[in-house]
Amino acid sequence: MSTASTSIDEQARAQIDQANASGRTPVVFIHGLWLLAGSWDRWAAVFADAGYAPVTAGWPDDPRTVAEAREHPEVFAGKTVGQVADHYASVIRALDRKPAVIGHSFGGLLTQILAGRGLSAASVAIDAAPFRGVLALPISSLRAAAPVLSNPANRRRAVPLTYEQFRYSFANAVDEDEARSLFEIYAVAAPGAPLFQAAAANLNPWSETRVDTENPERGPLLILSGEKDNTVPRAITHAEYVKQKRNPGVTEFVELPGRGHALTIDSGWREVAETALRFVQRFV
Repeated sequence: MSTASTSIDEQARAQIDQANASGRTPVVFIHGLWLLAGSWDRWAAVFADAGYAPVTAGWPDDPRTVAEAREHPEVFAGKTVGQVADHYASVIRALDRKPAVIGHSFGGLLTQILAGRGLSAASVAIDAAPFRGVLALPISSLRAAAPVLSNPANRRRAVPLTYEQFRYSFANAVDEDEARSLFEIYAVAAPGAPLFQAAAANLNPWSETRVDTENPERGPLLILSGEKDNTVPRAITHAEYVKQKRNPGVTEFVELPGRGHALTIDSGWREVAETALRFVQRFV
C-alpha cells in the first residue's frame, strides 16, 4: 500500500507503524462531529486485548487534546466529508493489511464510504449520519442539527455545542450528572460543512456523502442504532440498512435498547464495543 499522507499526525503514524510491525489485523476507528480521536481510547484497549492493532486517527489537523481544541476551535472549520474520507483512505493505504473500520455518527458515514471503496475487511457503522439516497428526516434530527444549519455562514465555521444542545443531541439517554461529565470530558467544536453536505445530499447528485452500496468488495457491514438517539434515530439507520442489504456481502442491523447518541462514550460503552468486536471477530 502507498505511503501515508502528510495529513496523518505523528501519533497516528506511530499506530500505523506498530500495526504493520505486529502482523495483527488493524482496526481503524473514525470519530464523528464534536468529538476527538481520544474518545475511542477505551475501545482501542478492548480491541488490542482481543488481538487487533487499533488505529485511532483523527480528522485532518485535529488537535490532540480537548483542552487544545477548546483553546483553538477555529482549526475545525472548513473540513468536508470528501476531504476527511480521503484522509482516512490514506491511513488505510498506509497499512500492510486491510483493516476493519468502525465509525460513529459522521464517522459511521465515513466508514460506509470507505467500505464502498473496497478498503475495509469488515465495517461497523454506529448511529451513522445519512448518505445520499437516505430520505428519512425525523424532527429530532432537524432539532439536533439546528445549532449548525440555522445559520448558513456556519458552513465555513467551526461550531461548538452548548451543554443544553449536547444534552439533547448526545446525552439524552443518561442522567444529568453523566451528561455534564461527558460534555466536560469530550465535547469540542465541529466543522459545519459536513452537516450542510448531508442536508443537501439528495439535491446534489455529486454529493460527497455518496456511498457505493453495490460494490461486491464492500465486505461485511454491521449497522448499530441507539433506540433513543435524537441525532440519528432508527428511521435513518434502518433506511441505510435497507439500501446496504442489497449488497452481496453480509449486512446486519442491531438496535441497542435505551441508548442515545453518546453510546460510544457513555457508561454503557463496553456493551457497544463488545457488540462491534463480536461482529469483527466473525470475519477478520
